Amino acid sequence: MLSIGVCAQLACIWEATSRKPGNVHRFRDSGDANYLDFLQSAAAIGPVLETAHQRRVGETVLQCIEATRTVTATNTNLGIVLLLAPLATVPHDEDLQAGLTRLLKDLDVADSRDVYQAIRLAKPGGLGRVSDQDVSQEPTLTLPKVMALAADRDMIARQYSTSFLGVFNDGVPALLEALHKKRPISLEEAIIHCQLRLMQKYSDSLIARKSGDREAREASRRSGIALTKFWGSKKVRWQELGKLDAWLRAKGNRRNPGTTADLVTASLFIALRLGSITLPLSRPFSADDEHA
Repeated sequence: MLSIGVCAQLACIWEATSRKPGNVHRFRDSGDANYLDFLQSAAAIGPVLETAHQRRVGETVLQCIEATRTVTATNTNLGIVLLLAPLATVPHDEDLQAGLTRLLKDLDVADSRDVYQAIRLAKPGGLGRVSDQDVSQEPTLTLPKVMALAADRDMIARQYSTSFLGVFNDGVPALLEALHKKRPISLEEAIIHCQLRLMQKYSDSLIARKSGDREAREASRRSGIALTKFWGSKKVRWQELGKLDAWLRAKGNRRNPGTTADLVTASLFIALRLGSITLPLSRPFSADDEHA
């Protein structure tokens, strides 16, 4: 059985390495973050998440962001940390989904304060301001209630309100469906399949914050098109992914599907923790480097 810290590090590394359209990966950096930033961030949070069961979720979130800040000056993993911290806190001997539901109900105002401090430290882009419980102020509500206020505009916050149903019901099944197909497929392609399925169903909230709901819906539509061509020939698959990637990158990082990437990481973490991915990997990454 893999340790929690190793599950977290592998999930982060695999997500960042895979050539997901629109995201940083091993062949593409962005203006404010590079591939190495994400690898260093993965290394930094592993030890904190390994001991998550010893502290409250909010404290773990804050310690993860503090650890990340020692290795990178940019926000690489706030959404990832918000998702992985409660998942890592559930004891190994408890059912993960049931334990998560129990844990989320117990989060309090102290968790909110630590999460707010972590958000201010991470300085994510495109947050804006709200009239109630703004992150620039001190929260007065429990973390689930704070997240519920943002659930209609932020997919990470929505997971706290739904016991991570988007991850458990859509992300993990999409990942495992691709991995267990009879025709050979790499882990990288399964990760991309997970991304496309999530982005088709849920408009990416980072795109919505930076470019508006219309752009986010268009990203979902284009992801759906790529998904319909995914199980064709390998050449067609990568051609469609290339088209989607080009459109997502056409406006710098304003169409970066970063929230979807966070959900993919959480899906990988769950699959690893549950032992649904066999190690060592037989086909880690596609050899189609000419399509990068």
